[in-house]
Amino acid sequence: MEMEMSFYQYLMTERDPYKKDEITLFANAAFNDRIFPKQSEDYDEVSTHLELNGDYLPSMTIFDEAWERYIVNHSEK
Repeated sequence: MEMEMSFYQYLMTERDPYKKDEITLFANAAFNDRIFPKQSEDYDEVSTHLELNGDYLPSMTIFDEAWERYIVNHSEK
């Protein structure tokens, strides 16, 4: 399945300085993660990165929810 954008590019659309929901907080923190796999469209690659380096992410469930939104909103129809 070919995506229109990487997961990181999608996640950056969720950034907001005022909203405080979990996905927005994840997006805001990922923006500051200099080694985030920014071009990746691969669940396992991003998941592994977060498990090893994502100390800003309180639960992988938040990533899973964000990934599901990414797939639903950005997969080619």
